[in-house]
Amino acid sequence: MAEISETAENHVGVEITSTRFLAVNVGNDHKIVETYSVDRDRSQEPAEQVATFTREVADKFGVGKVGIAVPGLISRESGKVIYSAQMPENTSVDFAEAARSVGVEALVENDANAAAYGEFKIGAGQGSSSMFYATIGEGVGGSFILDGKIWHGSGGYAGEFGYVAINSDGMRLEDVASSANIVRRTRNRFNRDSTSSLGRLTEEEIGLKEIVSAADDGDDFAKLMLERTGLYIGTAIATVINLMNLDMVVIGGEIMHARHFVIDAVIGRARELSFSPSFESTRILAGQLDENAAAIGAALIVAGS
Repeated sequence: MAEISETAENHVGVEITSTRFLAVNVGNDHKIVETYSVDRDRSQEPAEQVATFTREVADKFGVGKVGIAVPGLISRESGKVIYSAQMPENTSVDFAEAARSVGVEALVENDANAAAYGEFKIGAGQGSSSMFYATIGEGVGGSFILDGKIWHGSGGYAGEFGYVAINSDGMRLEDVASSANIVRRTRNRFNRDSTSSLGRLTEEEIGLKEIVSAADDGDDFAKLMLERTGLYIGTAIATVINLMNLDMVVIGGEIMHARHFVIDAVIGRARELSFSPSFESTRILAGQLDENAAAIGAALIVAGS
């Protein structure tokens, strides 16, 4: 392993997703020095691949400690993932121990919490005293930053934004706003609109990228589906505003590729359903760190920045 400097002026965060491992090297000036990623090998055990990747990262960037952001509920007692809807193979995996097995110390954090911390420190959330972060992508997650710190809740499971009910039937936000469910809703309806450019595709060819692209090209049906997603998100955001009266809400994740179709709908619905004084004291903004947010946040957590 490369020689590790105890006074290294950079910090590394790793994000684990269903498709890749991403490492971001962040300097003391909070600028990204370099990124490094590999595709995830689903045939390999998660702990084994994490061990291999963290060793590569430690060698490459010359650090002895990394932050690891992973989707799922993480026990504050054991440090293990106890539940992950998107990546069930991670359940019961101790990622910190996997890193230690190859001589790398690691701090493990939920990916939404890590992304929230990144946005709070150097992204859209700078200057806020209290913040809620929502990430809308493969899954739907959330995180509270209170008094400058991630608020984990009594068991470590606070911020499960995807479980917020958005209608009287108990439909949850994740049921309609995750990437897969946006695509599902679009596939279920696109045959009803013969003018949509999406009609030239088969159902299997329609993904979130194609929906956003169609909307960018002026497709009214695609824009409607994205704006409706914003209404669902805004309904859930209103619940957070009414309960917590935070000064900022930041929205990130894959859905922000369509931010110009989504964010106005989010704000409009949140305004409609929120207690007016609380809404007026809350700013709702799109995240700034994009796909690097969780890895950057994990690096800043390690740095203690």
